[in-house]
Amino acid sequence: MMAVPGAQLTSTQVIRINAEIAGRLEEVSEMLAEQHANRYRVNAYRRAAASIREWPTSVAELARVRGVDGLDRIPGIGERLAQAVYQLVMTGRLPMLERLRGECDPVELFSGIFGIGEITARRIHEELGISTLQELEIAAHDGRLQGLGMGPKRLAGIRDALAGRLGRIGRSGAIEGAPLPPVAEILDVDREYRDGAAKDSLPKIAPHRLNPAHEAWLPVLHTRRDDWQFTVLFSNTQLAHQLGKTRDWVVIYFQTDTEVEGQCTVVTESRGPLRGRRGVRGRERDCEVSYASGSAIA
Repeated sequence: MMAVPGAQLTSTQVIRINAEIAGRLEEVSEMLAEQHANRYRVNAYRRAAASIREWPTSVAELARVRGVDGLDRIPGIGERLAQAVYQLVMTGRLPMLERLRGECDPVELFSGIFGIGEITARRIHEELGISTLQELEIAAHDGRLQGLGMGPKRLAGIRDALAGRLGRIGRSGAIEGAPLPPVAEILDVDREYRDGAAKDSLPKIAPHRLNPAHEAWLPVLHTRRDDWQFTVLFSNTQLAHQLGKTRDWVVIYFQTDTEVEGQCTVVTESRGPLRGRRGVRGRERDCEVSYASGSAIA
């Protein structure tokens, strides 16, 4: 997709490279608009695409040399979009676009990280419920990957690989202290999504993965609570299909208008204090407290 790093580029090559990057962002904006997403999000991607098309030098080279900080200086591109463009340049993948297309494959994604093979990638996804690089980075620091039998040297290599992949080299505060949406809001978003899916009132996409008939069956919801924006879909992973949970497991992507971004999965719990209730994986105790206080509705 991109020119060879360090090569002297002609003006035609610069225009082509920037147009390719801008085109991906424009596709995101078009799909967000088709799925009735918040107008702010739609326009944010359109403005970023326009700025990149007009940028006088190669945006790909800027990303390689200056990283996320360099991209952040382009008009109309904040830190969150700068990280997205950085990942696109360095990996050829744009996570938001993959989510909107319904083609996310966590196992394939994790297998491309140094120190993680296909078997380990599958264990990370299935045993830890992790689906994104951001979640994987947190797990590499909080002990969960160590619980899968990874030693210190291997963990250090994975952390370094993820820092480079996410454009966080030399950047502090990317992992610890990031705010999360209250579980009551997450559970309410989950309720809104499942209600809309049951009433067949949500836009549907034809996921690229595990969908040989190319059927547009996967409902998608874009909604907002206070400063949080949410994109919501049923889980379309191999494990969800195997266990017959594609209409139960709900994947919720959340972000603020600034740099905060994350993902969680909501399921109907089959055991423990939350049995029969909806619970947010990894935040079960918070859900118990929320239900007990009445802030979350069973």
